[in-house]
Amino acid sequence: MPHIAEVSMDGSTAEQGAGSTASAPGRVNSRYLLSLFAGLFGALTLFCLSLLGLDRTGNLPPPAFSNNLCVDEKLNFLRNNPIRSPNLLIIGSSVAWRHVDGNVLTKALPETRPMNGAFCGLFANQSVYVGHWLLDREPSIRSVVMIADPQDFAGCWKVPTAVFNRAHVGPYVYEGASHWGYYMRYFAPKSLARNALTVKAQRAGQIEWDPLVFNRFGDGPLITRNTRHLMYGRPDALDDNCFDALREMSARLQREDRSLMVVSTPLHPQWKEQYDPDGTFLADFDKRIAAALGATGTYWNADKDWSTPVNSFVDAVHLRWSAAQTFTEALAEQIRRAEAGPVAPAMLKTAFSP
Repeated sequence: MPHIAEVSMDGSTAEQGAGSTASAPGRVNSRYLLSLFAGLFGALTLFCLSLLGLDRTGNLPPPAFSNNLCVDEKLNFLRNNPIRSPNLLIIGSSVAWRHVDGNVLTKALPETRPMNGAFCGLFANQSVYVGHWLLDREPSIRSVVMIADPQDFAGCWKVPTAVFNRAHVGPYVYEGASHWGYYMRYFAPKSLARNALTVKAQRAGQIEWDPLVFNRFGDGPLITRNTRHLMYGRPDALDDNCFDALREMSARLQREDRSLMVVSTPLHPQWKEQYDPDGTFLADFDKRIAAALGATGTYWNADKDWSTPVNSFVDAVHLRWSAAQTFTEALAEQIRRAEAGPVAPAMLKTAFSP
């Protein structure tokens, strides 16, 4: 643009052109930045006040370490209810969480101090990941029991092995780190709002099929008189990645002179008739579990060796709590036999030290 000089009445000149409004953008930018920071501060303040309000009313979900309420609430339980010097660790998915009653175990095996480290919805590689973390944190553990259904060993390739970040979860669970900062680190307002609508009722056991209730050992009782559909359809093909994870866990425990038992949970007869009528899928599962364990652990196929009425099941794989307590009695007997020496044919010796 041409440079124009304008003469004022007193003879002075004023330049006009592109530079005459140079200060205007600066004033606009300052106002914009001020508004931006004010908005951010307001949003942060509102978020913090929301957290405080939810906490006061009992509706505050745990920090979203995994963004899975069931997993995050179990971490919250372990933080607030430390299990002192456990010597028996239970790992697995929801069948391990809901099918063991630590009170029954301690009654049958008085020297046992169980810790249920199972989380819902995990594949085998993820259960093993959690198991390694707990073994690192709990040196008193001498024995590990992994309870699984075949679906846990199908599809490990499609999920991340790391269920959560150990570097963050460790201080939260074991070192008393303040929980408020984790709500900012794992900022998930949508899931926070969604979970806040139900978590209080789940903690009180008021949502029948999705309670977040724990006993002192970390078990998750599923108490209901009702039965739902099978819920679980045809499983994916068994995944080598799942068995590799089990093999890795078995090798570690052998090196550390700790013992391992893998338990195949009972399955609903109707599910087996519908999805594995000739038994080839479950036979392959048995074979691959035994191969992964090698000579370093014990395998108990409770689906074959333990019988229970059909009305013990609430779906294809889950037992109602009364049946789970009876199942735990049978599990305690298997542990006792393993302590004593060789168990059933083709089952290998292990030592479950209390």
